[in-house]
Amino acid sequence: MQSIGLKGIGIFKWVLIVLLYWSMRVSERFTDRLREKAEGIMVAQHSHPFVTGIGDGTLDIEKFKVWVRQDYLYLIEFARLFSLASARSPGLAEMTHFASLADFTLKNEMELHRSYAREFGITEKELEQEEKYPICQAYTDFLVRTTSLGSFGEFACVFLPCVWGYTEIGLRLADKGLPSDGRYANWIEMYSSKEQIELNDHAREMVDSAALDQPDSELARMERAYITSARYELLFWEMCWSGQNWPV
Repeated sequence: MQSIGLKGIGIFKWVLIVLLYWSMRVSERFTDRLREKAEGIMVAQHSHPFVTGIGDGTLDIEKFKVWVRQDYLYLIEFARLFSLASARSPGLAEMTHFASLADFTLKNEMELHRSYAREFGITEKELEQEEKYPICQAYTDFLVRTTSLGSFGEFACVFLPCVWGYTEIGLRLADKGLPSDGRYANWIEMYSSKEQIELNDHAREMVDSAALDQPDSELARMERAYITSARYELLFWEMCWSGQNWPV
């Protein structure tokens, strides 16, 4: 048998490398790509003094009250987003998922906020009558507009930074141990819970599924939706920390 030779071996080696590279590209999840793109944003979130203050229990309670009030208004629109997404979903599985997210938001997540409000002497009616701060208004408007007018992939991406971000923050803070302040400990337990993790996993799977076989132009739109929401998530923490309200 004729020997392949050194040149043939070299070509064969490069073919293997190319095949390995493309197999890795195919196996890579689209959500992994999104998370990599948002790494700087997520690092800024994890190191933000509002987040670290929850983790070690030192967060000024007045700043936390701002979060309770503003995030409650945010969650109302978040539930609206899921209801719109359910109506626009292409299949029964997607409809069911978004409907379950709306139910979880309205019953579980918002009840955590109502329990905090009761402790602070804030009624449910007062929560609902609060005015959105500028960032909260802009963020929720962006979410609802994208869900109403965007593609399925875009509105699957637009809410993922909130679900994924809170899950990641909750799990990281939980790994460090719960603070002595029960209010912050409850917050961490909520966002590191089994239910929260399952919601996050399902949300990621939906985005990955929506990205399959899509042209580069659609993937770029999905990425923009994700990155924009991730940036708003960071701005939301800063809004609650600084109390950034309307100037007049």
